[in-house]
Amino acid sequence: MPAYRAVVFDFFGTLTRSVQRGPQHAEIARSLGADPEAVNGVLDRTFRARARGRYGSAEATLRFVIEQAGGRPRTDQLRAGVPARIDALKADTRLRDDAVSALDAIKRRGLATALISDCTHELPAFLPSLPVAPLLDTTIYSVRLGVCKPDARIYLAACEQLGVAPDECLYVGDGGSHELTGAAAVGMTPVRLAAPDLTNHLVFDADTNFAGRTVRSLTELVGLVDRSRIADPRQRAAV
Repeated sequence: MPAYRAVVFDFFGTLTRSVQRGPQHAEIARSLGADPEAVNGVLDRTFRARARGRYGSAEATLRFVIEQAGGRPRTDQLRAGVPARIDALKADTRLRDDAVSALDAIKRRGLATALISDCTHELPAFLPSLPVAPLLDTTIYSVRLGVCKPDARIYLAACEQLGVAPDECLYVGDGGSHELTGAAAVGMTPVRLAAPDLTNHLVFDADTNFAGRTVRSLTELVGLVDRSRIADPRQRAAV
């Protein structure tokens, strides 16, 4: 088992617990004159396009979604809807109990950390307010880069910003967006987080056939990092 210089994390379902849309989303839909179920349908089928920033700004994207669902929102309603969506996504987000402690442990071991997320405009708006933010050396958001996992460019962007090679990285994710096979394709070592709460997680394009390393918690991941360091004679003294 090689030693690693960096650990790259997915966000939703990895640093967070299982994600489901909460009641605020329905309230936003109704405030913009659209049926909540119709809006959810549009959100589901356009996720990857929205996560690549295909429809423009947060306001333009929200207009597109609502109009596709049959609404005709006014500009002032959309302006209010954008921060409401940020609040709704943040409300859906519950960090894992061991997210901060695991990131801190990895940092204390001298490894760099990165986040790669297939996400829409909301995550970059609220992630800096979360307690994991100071423990991430870089954040790569699909909506800003214009590509989603498993595109090689999203992984290589993290490597470039960290100053490491792909084979020096562990990649940890729940398996959405074919992220694990994508990480392996660029040379990273993928690890699936198979936490018990993920049974009903809102996920798109899951890596259902992944047969690599699996951990059941982020704390267990720290143990995997430690074993890799012990296996490398250059780092034994640092453990």
